[in-house]
Amino acid sequence: MNLDPGWLLLLSISLEVWSVPLDRNATPQEAQPPQEDKQEDNVDTGLYYDRYLREVIEVLETDPHFREKLQTANTEDIKNGRLSKELDLVGHHVRTRLDELKRQEVSRLRMLLKAKLDSTNTQSLQMDHASLLKQFEHLDPHNQNTFEAKDLELLISTATKDLENYDAERHDEFKRYEMLKEHERREYLKGLDQEKREKEEKRMEELKEKHRKHPKVNAPGSVAQLREVWEETDGLDPTEFNPKTFFKLHDANGDGVLDEQELEALFAKELEKVYDPKNEEDDMMEMEEERLRMREHVMKNVDINQDRLVSLEEFLKSTDKKEFNNPKEWDTLDDTKPVFTEAELQRFEAELRTKEEELGRRAESLRQEQDLLNERGKALEAQRREYQQAVLEMSQRKEKQAVEGQPPTGPNGELQFHQEMQKLEDQGAKAPVEQEVQEAQNILPAEPPQNLPVHT
Repeated sequence: MNLDPGWLLLLSISLEVWSVPLDRNATPQEAQPPQEDKQEDNVDTGLYYDRYLREVIEVLETDPHFREKLQTANTEDIKNGRLSKELDLVGHHVRTRLDELKRQEVSRLRMLLKAKLDSTNTQSLQMDHASLLKQFEHLDPHNQNTFEAKDLELLISTATKDLENYDAERHDEFKRYEMLKEHERREYLKGLDQEKREKEEKRMEELKEKHRKHPKVNAPGSVAQLREVWEETDGLDPTEFNPKTFFKLHDANGDGVLDEQELEALFAKELEKVYDPKNEEDDMMEMEEERLRMREHVMKNVDINQDRLVSLEEFLKSTDKKEFNNPKEWDTLDDTKPVFTEAELQRFEAELRTKEEELGRRAESLRQEQDLLNERGKALEAQRREYQQAVLEMSQRKEKQAVEGQPPTGPNGELQFHQEMQKLEDQGAKAPVEQEVQEAQNILPAEPPQNLPVHT
């Protein structure tokens, strides 16, 4: 999928970065990026709704009408919502697919909310999920079933705002990483005796000094830096360096602009001079921060309209500047002031202590719950054993009574008789009664006397 420059102007993202095979024997004018057989390699924007954003763009670009409007729209038309109104004119199959994408995104956000509530032991049965969805600004939470113009407007405005803040968040994340690293270093040294601590401090300083010893780093965007890429990466004659040809060579997706990912790819050679993942003294997190600093430096000097993209016109104008041919030597992170102050480190360590105390309290609570569960488990196991023993004793007693011919007993030792014995007892009790009745019948005459005299 090839993004239209309109999306790039707004969102400053590159959905595709293609590696450009070059003909090493070709002249600079012949060395052009191929138009076919491009390999797609999506670059993550870092947004938590990145996939949803990409899929919406992919679907919208399949509609000829919307794509035509996008090509003629400027940045203001997109930002003020005029382009969103064109959504009503797209094809039915496009709207159906957009509706499906939104329902999938709402379902995903609900799962995220549920996981968050579960992790905080919050009862979610009475929660208003529609209200909870309001915290996500990239879609309309009031309509959770269909993708409307408001959804597109919210997606565009939220992505624009988030991407503008993305670099600042990356710098802040790196600062916290550096403070944590320094905190761990100090805590490690505290745990050593004086002799070992001095020895370890010396070793650490030697690693720092070794890291500082690297070849000269050219200023990003300078003629020296670009010619190095032209020669070593592109395999071309440095004496034939041509800015326009260079631009077209590294406009990997052929959209007429250099986006942030395409610019950062130009700094690989400079970064390799300073950082090697095989070396203990080289920190790859610092390398990524260095890459970000280089890209911001180029954007500041070249991106005239501040749309986070470098057009051919802007690129060529930058080559006319004095800084392009006579730049200052690039100062790496080691040459600049620390990214944090001692006061910031102390506040950070205070936050760590607070978090550690909270984790300690939670761990103690979990330990107590575990002890209680263990005690209950032991009690249940004891009861189970008692029941097993009682059943075993009863079974043994019945077997013994069967062998000795004794009547079986119940759980409390009472005797139990078979049904046949009960019948015999009933018959034995009935026999004497029947005998007495028979004797009485024998005493009485069989027939009453006839013709007895009647007294008057």
